[in-house]
Amino acid sequence: MDNSEVLTDYLNNSVHPKPYVERLRSYYYRDLQHIIHHIVPKEASVVHFGSRLGNLLGSLPNRVTIGVEASEKLVSTARKKYKRIHFIYAPLYKNTVKQQFNVILITHLFSYISDVQKFVADLRRLCFDKSRVTVVSFNFFWKPVLDLASFLGLRVKLPFEPNWLSDYDIENLFHLEGFELIKKEKRMLLPLYMPGISELVNRYISHLPIFNSLCLTTIQIFRKMPTEKNFSVSILIPARNEEGNIAGLLDRIPSMGTTTEVIFIEGHSRDNTYTAIQKELVRYTGPINASLYKQKGIGKKDAIELGFRLAKNDLVMILDADLTVAPGELSKFYWALAKGQGELIIGTRLVYPIEKQAMRTLNYFGNKFFSAAFTFLLGQMIKDTLCGTKALLKSTYLDIIRVKKMWGGIDPYGDFDLIFGAAKLNLKILEIPVRYRERTYGTTNITRFQHGLLLLRMTFHAAKKLKFI
Repeated sequence: MDNSEVLTDYLNNSVHPKPYVERLRSYYYRDLQHIIHHIVPKEASVVHFGSRLGNLLGSLPNRVTIGVEASEKLVSTARKKYKRIHFIYAPLYKNTVKQQFNVILITHLFSYISDVQKFVADLRRLCFDKSRVTVVSFNFFWKPVLDLASFLGLRVKLPFEPNWLSDYDIENLFHLEGFELIKKEKRMLLPLYMPGISELVNRYISHLPIFNSLCLTTIQIFRKMPTEKNFSVSILIPARNEEGNIAGLLDRIPSMGTTTEVIFIEGHSRDNTYTAIQKELVRYTGPINASLYKQKGIGKKDAIELGFRLAKNDLVMILDADLTVAPGELSKFYWALAKGQGELIIGTRLVYPIEKQAMRTLNYFGNKFFSAAFTFLLGQMIKDTLCGTKALLKSTYLDIIRVKKMWGGIDPYGDFDLIFGAAKLNLKILEIPVRYRERTYGTTNITRFQHGLLLLRMTFHAAKKLKFI
């Protein structure tokens, strides 16, 4: 379908439907505005392909917003309605935009484009490493229902045979052009407004297994695969009551990237951990720069936040001083970030066999529970939520802490703040299998039941912010 006039006539008619059609579909578009408002960060620059009258862009508070539409009449009307938004007329949705954006929105557009793959390929020049492409499309399962609605006059009838791309088709086209799917969710099981019932069905029931596969709308979020880079590295080692694990530790840490530094944060130990670290710094003569700081606050989360403030380098890793994860594993985390394979890299201890006393039975099942809960909430597979070994760019951490207040500030370790924040920002979370060993010194600093209840509370809080919205 290459006829610009046919497409323009259809767009004009579909945006000015009969009043009863407008009432029927208004609930759907209000919900779409609601979900996009949650997906798009307030400070992001946004371009919207298929902007129609600009109502979706107009519902966002973002300052840098551009709408692209294939109807000159719609663009003219949108410009009058939303003067703060820049609208561009682009016949057949030809990409004439020059700048790069944080967020690229594409809503119900692939049905009208003759060469979707070429359109996707052209999006690459609008993306930098942190850009996200959000695609909204109809579930192919609903095609007979939508066709019937058009036949009955409840929906504007297409004057041409549209493309019907499945979720897989869209994902495949983006993959062919160097994009990676970050997450996918389906929404809207009941597109007609029924007081009380619609919200119950669409906000809660629609997310449940089986029901979710029947939803009308699919939302897919992609990122352009970045090229390999070389980073400088900071390794944070929070240490409390770990005196026996310090001697020789720096020799076991690999030197990575352009330069590597290690930052020890000692936190109110009852043994001689602080003195042991001082001795290790004096003893070590290798290529890694190492320093020691005494934590003023309490807890691992406070130690990690201090470490990030002190870190001088591009890429930051967290290694627990109990050494249940070997320091040599850190090179895997470095290369995963350097190659752009993920944006938050976390270890998973539940792949390789676990040494007998490394993880108690209750902890194991707790991890299994939180893994299932996180996978459901985040739309990304998370196998081990509480492994302390993590890596991310410092710039990514700064993005995450801007949204951490959403989770109530009750995370005792900081792990959930990082994972939930990454999910909220639609970052690629990647797990790396690590071998989990028994402690050779000391006991865990975790209060299992008390902290477990806090994490459970935080999970329910995040469910309201990430899933049931």
